[in-house]
Order: sequence, then structure tokens, then C-alpha cells
Amino acid sequence: MAILLNAAFLAWVLPWVRRQWQQAAPLGRAAFAVGLGGRLALGLWAARHLLYDAHIMSLYSRQLTAQLWADPAAAWQALVGNEMHAGGYHMIFHGLSNTFFFTKILGLLNLASLSTDWPNSVYLSVFSFAGCWQLARAVARTLPQTPAWAPILAFVVWPTAILWTSGVTKESVVVSSGAWLLAMAVQLIYGPAVRSKWQRVGQGAAMLALALLHFNMRYFFAVALIGALVALGVVRLLQPLGWARSRWAQAVLMLAVLSGGAWLAAEVSVAFRLNKFVNQVSRIYTQDLEASAGKPHFEYPDMQPTLESIVRHVPQAIANVITRPWLGESGELRYVAAGLENLVLLLLLAVALLAVWRGKAGRLPFGLVLALLIQCAVVAALIGLSTPNLGSLHRYRSGMLPYLLLLLLQNGYAVAAMRRLGLRNETAWPPRAVAP
Repeated sequence: MAILLNAAFLAWVLPWVRRQWQQAAPLGRAAFAVGLGGRLALGLWAARHLLYDAHIMSLYSRQLTAQLWADPAAAWQALVGNEMHAGGYHMIFHGLSNTFFFTKILGLLNLASLSTDWPNSVYLSVFSFAGCWQLARAVARTLPQTPAWAPILAFVVWPTAILWTSGVTKESVVVSSGAWLLAMAVQLIYGPAVRSKWQRVGQGAAMLALALLHFNMRYFFAVALIGALVALGVVRLLQPLGWARSRWAQAVLMLAVLSGGAWLAAEVSVAFRLNKFVNQVSRIYTQDLEASAGKPHFEYPDMQPTLESIVRHVPQAIANVITRPWLGESGELRYVAAGLENLVLLLLLAVALLAVWRGKAGRLPFGLVLALLIQCAVVAALIGLSTPNLGSLHRYRSGMLPYLLLLLLQNGYAVAAMRRLGLRNETAWPPRAVAP
């Protein structure tokens, strides 16, 4: 089985890599090599000795794989449920546990890797890169008036995007599934209609699979992204009818769709009700704060477990996600590097705000900009409210940061700077490769 699975993997990945390489321009190939090569190299290096939760999930996944061979019925119950009893381990989870879901993914990958960490790292690194690269290609093909290098810089070659989405990490699946889903949504909403019935069925099935994967890996990220994309789809459907043509109308309609979706979700499941949300945020914040004693962190000393108090702290939480750690807040190398990254982010944010003020915001469709802004704001608020530990915050925000960078690199000043560096659209892909 391992031979067959790996043969199937190579039969897909090798032609795909060759095709992407041939279609890219020389600088695009350099970005391809950095993005894929960097993820593979870092993933393989980390796979030598998995640390912390990666080691635990890998350990549990081997028990699940062994159970698949020894007791398929019990293993199936574990795969579709929230409990696993195998090899002397008893894992019981309540609700949507991304740790257990990722353990299941590793358990299935072990069928191909023979429960070895480094092949699993290769599979996940390739998946991580493929989703990000597909988004870059989709934006260039579907929206050729936008800077092709914005999604490449944001999702493919940004240092922390490579660092946190390499190898056996949850973020490798979180970022890739979200990016791939966004790529397909951009093609569906802004691209030419798919003519074949079977192509439409395949496209719908692929989007559903990616949405489910993204939801199970980190559901509060997925709810923000999927909700924003659904609202964007509604806006695009109503525009030909004469509705939602102005920006104000689009904003009002998208917020109405999101509000209706939030109400409906709360009626369907208690997991999405406000009291559940408040309790979860307060509980996670308290636990993380206790575990962060003696480590770089921030606090909300006056935050109470009430909706009003949490809403009042949202602006500060978003600011913490973007700015912390400050440069000099800690002498550790990783915090110094994070502080430098935050300085770059603040500079890009200031330039983007200036560009908006001067009417040079860029040519990305307003509805898509608004959808991504909503997604970034919601995710940043949730991370900032629940994760006071600066190390964990910097890792978790890797699931939001590429989307923010994609927006910050759209404006006229950013485009001019990229052009001075030789990063024009045609240096990513030749014009014939990005024709809609």
C-alpha cells in the first residue's frame, strides 16, 4: 500500500511541479524554488526531532495507524468520532479538536510513510506550498489588473509564511486549505463560467472538501473566511440585477449576510452562540496567561467574561496581533525577528492608509477587499483576545498574516516599489500564461 500511495503522490506532484515551472517566468521560478524548497528544507530539518505538540500528535497517529490494521472497525470509530483507544492510549476530546483532527490526518498519511516523520513532512510541505501557489496563480489569471507579485510575496515567499507552514505543523494545513479555497472562490466569482457540468460538480466537490478541511483544522479561522466568501458571492449574484453596485450597498449587504449567517449558525449549534463564544475566549485566555508566567506576554487586567468587556477589548487585541512583540521587548532571537517583521508590517500599513487617502488603493475588487478585511479583523481579534503568549500569538497569526499582506501590497506605492525591484506582472508569468 505504501508503494502504491507514494507512486500516486509522485504521479501527481512531479507533473504538477514541471508544469508550474514551465509556465513561470524566470523570477517566478525563483519564487517557486524558494517557496517549495524552503518549506521542504525546514520541514525535513524539524522532522529529525519533532517537538511539543507535533511529537505528541505523531506519537498518537502511529497508534491510530496500527489500529487501522489490527482493528479497522475501532479505527473507523476513532476517525469519525472524538475518541481513540489504542496501544494503551485513551484520547477523549470534546467538540472540534484540531489536535485530534490533525492526528487523524497523520494517521492516514502513515499508511504511505510507514509511520516515519520525514515523509509526512514532505507530504504536508508540498500541500502547504501547493495551496499558496494555486492562490497566486488564480489571482494572476483571474484578476490580471492586480499586482501578480502581491500574493506571491504574501503566501509563497514571506519568511514567516515559510517558517510556520513547513512540515508537521497544523499551520501547514490551515494556511494551504484556506488559500486553496480562496483561489477557487476567486476563480468562481470573478473568472469565466465553467461550462462543463462535470467540471462544475468537481469544482463544487473540491471547494466543499477544502472548506471542511479548513473548518476542522481551525474552525474560527474557517468561519470568518467562508462567511466572508459566501457574503461576497451573494453580492456578486445580485449585482447584475442592479443591486449592490455602490460600495456602501456592497458593505451593507455583506454585513447583513454575515449577521444572518451568525444568527443561523447559533440556532443550529450551541458552539456558535455568544455565551459559548464568551466562555471559550475567557477560558483559553486564562489558561494561556497562566502558562505564560515568566515568558513574554501581554495582559488585559480589566477584561471580564462578558460580551461587552470582550467587545471593548477588540481594538487592543487586533493591535496586539499586528504589533507585538515590540522590537526590544525580548532579547531572544525569535522575538527580535518578530519585532522586525512587525516594523515592516506597520510601515506597509502606513503606506497603504496613505494610498487609500490619496486614491491609490489599487485595483483589487472592492467586494474582495472587504471580504478579506472582515476575515483578517475577525481572526486577529480572536487570536488577540485568547492568546496572550507572544510566541504562540506569532505562530497562530501566520494563518491570518498572508491575507493581510495580500491587501497591503495592492496599493499604488507598493506596486511602484515592486516595479523598481523588477517585480512586474510579466516577471511572474508571461502574459500568455495569465490571460483570463
